[in-house]
Amino acid sequence: MSNVPIELNPALLRGWPLPQPGFDGDKEARGHVLVVAGSAEMPGAAILAGEAALRAGAGKLTIATAASVAPQVGAAIPEARVISLGETPAHGFQADSTRRLAELAGKADALLVGPGMQDEGSCVELVQHLLQRFSAIPIVLDAAAMCAVHPRGEPHLLDEAVDWEHFRFPTPVLLTPHAGELARLTGGVRENIEQEPQGAAQTAADRWNAVVALKGATTVLATPDGKLWQHQGGNAGLAISGSGDTLAGIIAGLLARGASLEQAAAWGVVLHAAAGEQLALRCGPLGYLARELAAEIPALLRVLAAQ
Repeated sequence: MSNVPIELNPALLRGWPLPQPGFDGDKEARGHVLVVAGSAEMPGAAILAGEAALRAGAGKLTIATAASVAPQVGAAIPEARVISLGETPAHGFQADSTRRLAELAGKADALLVGPGMQDEGSCVELVQHLLQRFSAIPIVLDAAAMCAVHPRGEPHLLDEAVDWEHFRFPTPVLLTPHAGELARLTGGVRENIEQEPQGAAQTAADRWNAVVALKGATTVLATPDGKLWQHQGGNAGLAISGSGDTLAGIIAGLLARGASLEQAAAWGVVLHAAAGEQLALRCGPLGYLARELAAEIPALLRVLAAQ
């Protein structure tokens, strides 16, 4: 039986303030985010996540993405450094991608992996290497990158040296599944997870030694040491392509500023929902775009901190 969750709301966040740079701090003081994301078919995911990280207050952004779309990503976010990664025939990243990123292991302050990535086999291999090289900084695994906890039982993806049934992260990372993704990763039933999200999130957090943000109409945040929060808010308009990429980017930007995994996730969930509420007031409850969410974040950061 899971603990009774604490409600995430502005009052709670006000008592849990984010790290703030000094008035004379430069971009280094605000943190450097590395986003490994995108593919030939989904370059927009890297753009959405990267822009959201900057809107959340990070000072520097590096995006590593598929070589075929890297120029377009760089043009869309001129504030970012863009690293081109070689592609597999299935639109994943080639095995040498980790070496391309190794130079950033001592420079980045937060790592986000997964939005818009394809080719599960190459994704699992890449994530395993990145977890080792970037173990000193907070890591968010989103979308395809979450398959690192269990590659859906497909024999050709499984590393025989890993005990997948008992897999645990040596150091906690943040996972951001919705109910369908968590069902695939655990072999559970989506409807059961939707009915008991608190228990499902806590079980996953315990099982994998991870902070789990289980997204849904009620979003549940669970930590391996038993802390549990939930948030009810936002609106149906947030259920749109790219919305999760934006949330992951917000969280990564807050991590780069020095927030803990659970604090960044808590603030990110509330900010993301509040951005949807602001857009619904201006545009209507349906029809606003994920690309519009990030622009709401700076003002909301100020409002939530001041309430």
